[in-house]
Amino acid sequence: MLDKDNIIKMAQEAGFATSWTEAAGEALERFAALVAAHERDACAKVCDEKVDAEYKTGKVDHNEMAWTQACAIAIRARGEQ
Repeated sequence: MLDKDNIIKMAQEAGFATSWTEAAGEALERFAALVAAHERDACAKVCDEKVDAEYKTGKVDHNEMAWTQACAIAIRARGEQ
């Protein structure tokens, strides 16, 4: 989970300064949220592309496609938690 403490810890591991002003910490939290949203979207798109590719073959395993679509939905929903 990306809470404030984890964001600061990861920033420090990446080599950012070890002391934070409140404004810098808030900006870092917003940046981390944007990065996480981008990565969620990229992961969900992988699922979407798999579904699209499967349908193009004409040999669709509907059970597998339902699971793949459910995974895309679940990945996107993580941003709403």
